Amino acid sequence: MARLTIEEIPLGDRRLRQFVAVPWHIHRGDPNWTPPLTADLLGSRLLGLTGLLTPAHPYHETAEVTHFLARSGPRLMGRVSAAVNHRFNDYHNANLGSFGFYEAVPDYAVTEALLDSARAWLAKRGVDAMRGPGGYSNATHESHQAVLVRGFDTPPTVELTHNPPYYGEHLERYGLRKVKDYHAYWIAPSQPGDPRLERLVAAARARREIETRPFDLGHLLEDVERLAWVYNEAWAANWGFLPITDGEAKALAKSLKAIADPELIRFAYVDGELAAMIGAIPDPNVALRPTWNPVLDLDLMRALRLLARRRRIRTARVMFFGICPPYRKMGVDAVLFHEVLTIAWGKGYRAGEASMLLEDNDLILRACEAMGGRLAKTWRIYETPIP
Repeated sequence: MARLTIEEIPLGDRRLRQFVAVPWHIHRGDPNWTPPLTADLLGSRLLGLTGLLTPAHPYHETAEVTHFLARSGPRLMGRVSAAVNHRFNDYHNANLGSFGFYEAVPDYAVTEALLDSARAWLAKRGVDAMRGPGGYSNATHESHQAVLVRGFDTPPTVELTHNPPYYGEHLERYGLRKVKDYHAYWIAPSQPGDPRLERLVAAARARREIETRPFDLGHLLEDVERLAWVYNEAWAANWGFLPITDGEAKALAKSLKAIADPELIRFAYVDGELAAMIGAIPDPNVALRPTWNPVLDLDLMRALRLLARRRRIRTARVMFFGICPPYRKMGVDAVLFHEVLTIAWGKGYRAGEASMLLEDNDLILRACEAMGGRLAKTWRIYETPIP
């Protein structure tokens, strides 16, 4: 084998195309691995996407980033990013650096060299610890976070990671230690109604005036702003929280327009005041999984596949859920869950996933179990001090 080399690739460098290509080599043939569109990372005028790895993305307004690529001769062996998210650190009064986009072949020496490079870059910026992996960093609303440590036998739903078991083993061998787990619950009801849930809904409506409505694509930006407002209110005390910015809300609006089933995204009002929201979307990964044909796996072909199949997807992911603090323990969650389950069943959906649930969010975990959900996947975020 040729000597292992590590290249640093700054933001805006053309070699980021090779950085994005790394997982296509490492996971080749894995029936469960499902990557995002390349345009999600590198951008596309044709698809109207501003890539996360481009200087124009709003993430870079308040962050410093770099990227490292591992090679052995011409062979791509792995990758990792390093980032300091100043907005996150200011919000939490912290001094953290992050590593992200981690991918590596089974040779531990590759992981060690990549993490050494990320750690050295972060040490020069004076951070106290390195946390990750993530898609750059680990704010709760960021996609493709953490390393899968349970549930390797099924594909991920949209914006979630999939990797072989050795990823977590290599990170722990390096000296990284668990800082937080996220869970996914798979919900596949055998019938549209659950008598227990229906009783909870009836009791909640008897106590309060609870009204609901679907997401309105005709007023896309306004309703995305409402989603972001509820999220920012409801998640403020959660581990890893960072408020969604206006720029991030606009990016969310673009992504929702392409795939959303508006009846599955719902707002709840208590006595006329916006109190909660829930958002399930048809899982685009069903259509986006690789064919391992170089033509059929081009972004345009994958996007066309999604457009052709999006109304026939029968699994969903619950991506957003939040109840503003004054309205908790009123049964609003039961009302929203019941409505989404009932509507989804009537539209032909037969299974779904509630995911990236904090391991210590007992209220949500119990709600998933009450709906018949089973723990299906666990992802882990790690941390190590930087002397």
